[in-house]
Amino acid sequence: MKALENIQEIRNFFKKNTTPIYFFGVSCFHLMGIERWVSKFKFITYIDSFDGQCEHVFSPKNKEVLINLHDIEEVNNYLLSHPEVIDYINNNGGSGNSNGKVLFLMFNKYTEILAKKLNLEILYPSFELISFLDNNLYTNMIAEKAEVPFKPQILTKVNSYKHLLPLTSSLGTDLAIQTPFGYAGHNTFLVSNKEDYNKYAAEIEREKIVKITRRESSYINTAIEACVTNQGTLTAPLMIDLTGFEELTPHKSGWCGNEIYPHSFNHQIREKAKNYTVKFGNLLWKEGYRGYFELDFLVDSEDNEIYFNELNPRISGLSNLTNNSKFTNIDVPLFLFHLLEWMDIPFNIDINSLNNNWLTDDYVGEWTQVIIKHTLDTKELITDVPVSGIWKMKIDGSIAFISDATNQNEIKDENQAYFLNIIQPENYMYRGLNLGVLFVKNSFINDQHQLTKHAKRWINAIRSLYRSDVIDYNDKTFEVEEKRLKKI
Repeated sequence: MKALENIQEIRNFFKKNTTPIYFFGVSCFHLMGIERWVSKFKFITYIDSFDGQCEHVFSPKNKEVLINLHDIEEVNNYLLSHPEVIDYINNNGGSGNSNGKVLFLMFNKYTEILAKKLNLEILYPSFELISFLDNNLYTNMIAEKAEVPFKPQILTKVNSYKHLLPLTSSLGTDLAIQTPFGYAGHNTFLVSNKEDYNKYAAEIEREKIVKITRRESSYINTAIEACVTNQGTLTAPLMIDLTGFEELTPHKSGWCGNEIYPHSFNHQIREKAKNYTVKFGNLLWKEGYRGYFELDFLVDSEDNEIYFNELNPRISGLSNLTNNSKFTNIDVPLFLFHLLEWMDIPFNIDINSLNNNWLTDDYVGEWTQVIIKHTLDTKELITDVPVSGIWKMKIDGSIAFISDATNQNEIKDENQAYFLNIIQPENYMYRGLNLGVLFVKNSFINDQHQLTKHAKRWINAIRSLYRSDVIDYNDKTFEVEEKRLKKI
């Protein structure tokens, strides 16, 4: 095949694509919008956020109520084994011995077996390589090789709080303790005293080694997505991470959204983030990794320094915002380069030029997404949920549904928001469960990095639309059901 030589040729290639490409997940959130660019792109999901109204989403009608929707690998394996899904894929226009290509947010060895059985090619490195790179302790070695700075840290086994104190005397008392594997901040524990430590002691002490760093009030959590290709590493714009807001998440260190807008960072910070990400990506290539990845950085607001924090070798919670930002309408979504790389489509594109363009304010645009979680320590059965689509806020702070929509690009002004519901009635609600994602075209945080009144009004208004029945903690039904489903 002749190499694609420019952005327009890449656009045309995907518009004419005839190979079925599937994204499996709990919902379509992470890659929502890619179907506008790629013909034959479909979502196979446990939750149908559009109640059967979107032709690009397939969700089996007859399915078990899965208790733990945070176990993403098990959800994907459940879907890959579902008779309705198998029939859908077998009848969706593959060619020869192939039923097409498949993508996941997370997968394991069993997922690889199930995909192969369905004649689907996974467009990612092997689970073995991803697991190797996903270890937060190993990625520091890559950062060191790439000469990407990271905060002073201690790598050690921790047996107790008493054991911890002398080990970390050089770091002070406000600590962040990170286990090797995790998702959305669930593996990072903020510890300032023994009471804090005791909350997470079991999770910390079961690890052979943890990473311990000092918490600094001047640090801003940021994130950036990139894609390693045979032509080099492309980087998207740097975003602010929203973490730990009690209105959104029960986890003090839990990720709960992102913001991207012009002037969020000065050019110096953006340039450093780009250069460090390119260096990191180039080393990942040498490790045998190719395609999409995400890096977390800590930006010191006092001296404009930037420090590596974490690698996610996959698409991430940023991916929706990255691939629906302004630069994608000028060029193409970053994720299309992942598809080119893994579909072995040759291309000759000036990577450095794209990276430099995507640094500028003209290419950044303005978006905020917040992930609304169930923050109470209760188990509840959901009876009613708000619909996905465009909502408008009234003067009194209440909100009204305006219209159906399958992505956030139809928002008209700052009084509107797009809401994606990612749970359905008859499912269980528990502490930390993702309920929905809210998108707006303005900032939700102020200069002190706190949620604005406008943000809180939107969050409270959406929350008020959920209905559920609390399950008695003394009732063993929930536990019995959970054990039963784990056997399936």
